[in-house]
Amino acid sequence: MPPLALLALLVAAWEAWVRVAGIDPSVIPAPTRVAAALRDQAGPLYENSLTTLAETLIGLGLGAVLGLVVAIVIAGSRLARSAVEPLLVVLQTVPPIVLAPILVLALGFGWAPRIAVVTAIVFFPVAIAAAGAFVSADPSRIELMRSFGASRLDVLRHVTLPGAVPAIFDGVRISAAYAVAGAAISEQIGGAEGGLGLFIVRSQRSFRADQVVAAVVVIAALSVVIYAVVGLLARKAAPWHHIHRTEAP
Repeated sequence: MPPLALLALLVAAWEAWVRVAGIDPSVIPAPTRVAAALRDQAGPLYENSLTTLAETLIGLGLGAVLGLVVAIVIAGSRLARSAVEPLLVVLQTVPPIVLAPILVLALGFGWAPRIAVVTAIVFFPVAIAAAGAFVSADPSRIELMRSFGASRLDVLRHVTLPGAVPAIFDGVRISAAYAVAGAAISEQIGGAEGGLGLFIVRSQRSFRADQVVAAVVVIAALSVVIYAVVGLLARKAAPWHHIHRTEAP
């Protein structure tokens, strides 16, 4: 209730400020105008959100898988860790959106550069989080497995990977909050034929600020839903981790 009450208070203050100040709706629309735009443009917003959502989910899956593979390579070799891990940290400081024009030149127009942007957004947090979890795995459990003749693959399957599941999902959940926005921004650069990013561009050209804000509201809603779904999957995949976190206080 407190977050909802605060949100309602902010929206009411926004509405009152726009009406009292007499601000041009083409510059800053009132929440009532945004609500009307959500109602009137429900069809186009729904169709474009499906495109953005598909790009986001594909990018999330690819980024998580690639990040996990790189983390396994880093954890399995000290040489690979010393060579690759610093490079990952440096590359993470470069916003993937900055790479969007380069990806368009390299991959052409279409879905490929937009999915690549989302994949990059997800890849770095997952790779770094998973690699850290692999390296910090309980050494006593690893030695116990090896004492029974377990191979590296057995240790990975039964010790390091299960222990890294919470960290992997934390990386996916953190990046999921930005993935939808990244897909929408890349649609504005990558010559998209649909998507919420293209809807925003067309609304800007028509001086429909209410539609722009409506699309932003949809992007925020999709981000919250994906974030919540990833959190639910994390609870299902590692219930012991969340039980301990709940009981810790």
